[in-house]
Amino acid sequence: MEVTEATILEQIRQAKKGKQSAFNFLLDLFWNNVYGFQLKRVQSEHDAEDITIETFSKAFDKIESFDESYNFNTWLITISKNIQIDKSRRKKTSIQAQTMDASAEHVKKIPDRTPSPEDKLITEQNLAELLQFIKQLKPHYQEIINLRYFQEMSYNEISDTLEEPLSNVKVRLLRAKKLLSEIITQHRTI
Repeated sequence: MEVTEATILEQIRQAKKGKQSAFNFLLDLFWNNVYGFQLKRVQSEHDAEDITIETFSKAFDKIESFDESYNFNTWLITISKNIQIDKSRRKKTSIQAQTMDASAEHVKKIPDRTPSPEDKLITEQNLAELLQFIKQLKPHYQEIINLRYFQEMSYNEISDTLEEPLSNVKVRLLRAKKLLSEIITQHRTI
């Protein structure tokens, strides 16, 4: 499927209505752009990934404020740049990092109800085989998959356990499921 500006705009509109698949589409489409931008700036995979997760978390919380006359990628990069600048300032001045203010109203924008294609693929796997696939993920992705699927914690419980904003937990879990799904799919084609 060719991704056009019209397709992107339609997905943004669907995300504004709270449609889960639209959030997944936008995350998948723009992840590498934002991550690559940050990797060049901070030169640390871990920091770049954290900033990218925060970027999508903030963007999804504020998606209704996106002005469709602008480029979505530019908007994400701007958010990402501002997050990175804020983090650098806090690091330099040794001030405690502040948690994002994600109101319950905004956090509900990414529903927790219906299983995504990634969820279905993950649950179809043999447990031993699935554990081998999970071990291929980075440790912080392994942890969130474990908390969600093996300890059956809710998003709120994971947020409390990891002491991270709920919106960050949701984006990190989306990314972890996507990566795990890619590993499973790749294994099936071998």
